[in-house]
Amino acid sequence: MIDKVIAHINANKGANVERLMELLRIPSISTDPERKDDIRRAAEWIRRLLTECGIKSEIVETPGHPCVLADTGSAGGGGPTVLIYGHYDVQPTGDESLWDSPAFEPTIRNGLIYARGAADDKGQVLAHVLAAESWMKVAKGLPIRVKFLIEGEEEVASRNLEKVIRDHRDRLACDYVALSDTPKFDETTPGITYGTKGLVYKEIIITGPKQNLHSGSFGGTLANPGNAAATIIASLRDADNRVTIPGFYDKVRELTAVERAKLSELPFDEDGYLAAMGAPTLTGEKGYSTLERRWVRPTLDVNGVFGGFTGEGAATVIPAKVSAKVSMRIVPDQDPDQISTAFDKAVRAACPDGVRLEIIDHGGCAAYVAAMDSPGMTAAADAMEAGFGKRPFFIREGGTLPILPLYKEVLGADSLMMGFCVPDCNAHGPNEFLAVSDFLGGTKTAAHFVHRLAQLT
Repeated sequence: MIDKVIAHINANKGANVERLMELLRIPSISTDPERKDDIRRAAEWIRRLLTECGIKSEIVETPGHPCVLADTGSAGGGGPTVLIYGHYDVQPTGDESLWDSPAFEPTIRNGLIYARGAADDKGQVLAHVLAAESWMKVAKGLPIRVKFLIEGEEEVASRNLEKVIRDHRDRLACDYVALSDTPKFDETTPGITYGTKGLVYKEIIITGPKQNLHSGSFGGTLANPGNAAATIIASLRDADNRVTIPGFYDKVRELTAVERAKLSELPFDEDGYLAAMGAPTLTGEKGYSTLERRWVRPTLDVNGVFGGFTGEGAATVIPAKVSAKVSMRIVPDQDPDQISTAFDKAVRAACPDGVRLEIIDHGGCAAYVAAMDSPGMTAAADAMEAGFGKRPFFIREGGTLPILPLYKEVLGADSLMMGFCVPDCNAHGPNEFLAVSDFLGGTKTAAHFVHRLAQLT
């Protein structure tokens, strides 16, 4: 039956691309209150597609933007149940002058579909929906039970998703969660992301005098908040780029021998990576490779520093207030609450006398890692090989997906992340794109995936 399903996908390639273009024309920007109706229109568009192909589907309201829940129902052959997660909301366009074609007028150039949301995440999640549709049309059903949870608030931190998952945990019960909101390894090689970093985000605010002061008249007589901020920030890392917060590395999970071997096998082009970043050189924690620093080692980075005079020219002032935003990407077994507390203690200890210190907690979440040898992970790898014609690499991600530990906690399910877009697809930036060939490969992968899972019985 799988051969017939793939034949149906191939035969409807053009029509499926047109449907993606239709979805991409909806400016479902979740951060923009003026786009509330467009957000709902996108949710209804997906619900209608699922319903029309025979999959029970509904809109679930939240205090913010709605979710789409769908369920194919029990399959005669049994097998594991999979929950497909994705999101239909998109980022704002940003500076529209940087786009070569309008963000919500999808355009195909050289085999690439350019539009906001093409890769993140409309194209990738639609591949799963269209694969399910092909199974319904060809076989009148799917070989396993497949559920869908497609939300409209991922780009605003999924602020209502936890309640939806907890309130509907019985309806969403599954053996695996599958999502495609991550990249391939490179342009020609698919990738399965099996781990992501967690996050702890802080803001340090340092105040001194009641207003900016003349640095000549008052310099050297009172503490300068800018100097104090520099002292604190400098204290957080040493000359080997290791974080100096006491206890920071105590619970860091080291790579297994299998993980380290797979990582060393990856054909990573370090020179190409450096050129793409446009930086003078690569650096990081001493004793670790670039990929280890990116994916499996915890980090601390200053995300912004502001205060005092920042305009053109010169203004010699002692700033009344300086603040810095600092994020820590944490790895498996590091506790975000423990790291948060340790950060606060270290910053207070490093703060010089003569200034007032405030620390704002902007939240955080744990890291996530799944076993690479589970039956579901093997099925995902086999499906990607069938869909793209090449065995995927197992990779980790330096970014953070708070939903992954949430799914594990509430549903007890591991997440399988199959990426269908290239790493430099310009997600969140101008000229975001998805290759037509990757859209087709992703749809085939999604079709093979449920077939492979059904074979686990």
